[in-house]
Amino acid sequence: MNGLATYTAMQEQQNFDDLVNQHAGLVKRIAYHLMNRLPPNVQADDLIQAGMLGLLEASKNYDPTQGASFETYAGIRIRGAMLDEIRRSDWTPRSVHRKARMVAEAMREIENNEGRDARDVEVADALDMTLHDYHQILKDSTGCRIFSLDELTAVSDGLPFQMEGGADTPFEGLQKSAFKEALADAIAGLPERERLVIAMYYDDEMNLREIGSVLGVSESRICQIHSQATLRLRSRLTEWLSLVHEED
Repeated sequence: MNGLATYTAMQEQQNFDDLVNQHAGLVKRIAYHLMNRLPPNVQADDLIQAGMLGLLEASKNYDPTQGASFETYAGIRIRGAMLDEIRRSDWTPRSVHRKARMVAEAMREIENNEGRDARDVEVADALDMTLHDYHQILKDSTGCRIFSLDELTAVSDGLPFQMEGGADTPFEGLQKSAFKEALADAIAGLPERERLVIAMYYDDEMNLREIGSVLGVSESRICQIHSQATLRLRSRLTEWLSLVHEED
């Protein structure tokens, strides 16, 4: 019996190793895809290491009876592990986070009072700063993990809106559906140029320089538009973001 148990354990380990080796390329693809959206000081090796841990976790917990392919399941776990690593290694000074929250809160107040999109100059006035200083906050917040459509997409595909290692309960399915609808509505309600930049960046996977070339403006201006769009989305999804933080 001991010999049989040892053989079974060796077979399981071999199957495990084969599964990981077959999908190591998936880890690298996801890592380099995320790298295109992160500051240059983020190291690909760190993301790959975190992603490999996500792959190992996926290989242990995968249940083929749930219907999803292993690659789909593993992709969610790998991306989630990388986002966790980015959160743990947050490179942004707290002052940048604080100012970004101030901008989002000012946008929300203006839009609630006026019933329309907040303008640059209005947000700057509300914060008692020059337009130049306001644009500098947008620039600084570009590499800041203040709000990420990638992260929220991962959240909607995993925890807290889905139970670990299992299918959605009816209530969790409604939560996920309601969240995605709220996110889609918030994006659809962005000013036209901001909505276009978000679509090019996340749907078409273009970088900021490429978007600037298409729209005929500088990369730095696209950076401002992108940051303003994400902050505006943050201001409009405050309740959902609060729910996510409560679940963390």
